[in-house]
Amino acid sequence: MKLTVFGATGGVGQQIVRQALRAGHQVTAVVRDPSRLPVTGTGLEVFRADVSDPEAVRAAVSGRDAVLSGLGARSRRDAGVATRLTRAVLAAMEAEGVRRLVVVSAAPVGPEPADAGLPDRVLRGVVSAVLKDVYADLRQMEAELARSGTDWTVVRPPRLLDKPVTGRYRTVVGGFPARGRVLGRADVAHAMLAVAEDATTVGQGVGVAY
Repeated sequence: MKLTVFGATGGVGQQIVRQALRAGHQVTAVVRDPSRLPVTGTGLEVFRADVSDPEAVRAAVSGRDAVLSGLGARSRRDAGVATRLTRAVLAAMEAEGVRRLVVVSAAPVGPEPADAGLPDRVLRGVVSAVLKDVYADLRQMEAELARSGTDWTVVRPPRLLDKPVTGRYRTVVGGFPARGRVLGRADVAHAMLAVAEDATTVGQGVGVAY
């Protein structure tokens, strides 16, 4: 496939680029600073642009089979960036007629597992309170997706770890795995690449966790 990756210098984004290249895809990595992308390989195009400008990134998405986004706040100070940048990506995609979009969000934005125990509910509440501005941003981002004309899927992981890719994790379309508390960034990327080719996840949130 021909893929465009936004947020390619982030932890999840770098993993998407690496794994996509390893799988033989053609990858356009959209970055503001190419020196921050340590990934190289045959089939990689590094596209330097200001992601907040839809006109600047139209060429990066034109003719692509799918767009994957690791965009999001890296700290509470960055709250608002996910909605603002995703809105620009959506505008560029709609202008170029590109439909498939997979983005990363977070578990607390989606539904709580029906069988969640008290410890999980308490943990979820504490995390949501501490990062309320970040999660409000992600909820707004998801609302923008729902209003768009794209074939979108949101992947919602729990707390992220730096671990090698395993490909062994649980997924729940429209929900979240019971007692799912962590997931490696590499496996988030693995899940995003998998759902990009899964039409049954269009218009859905997908919970992922070990």
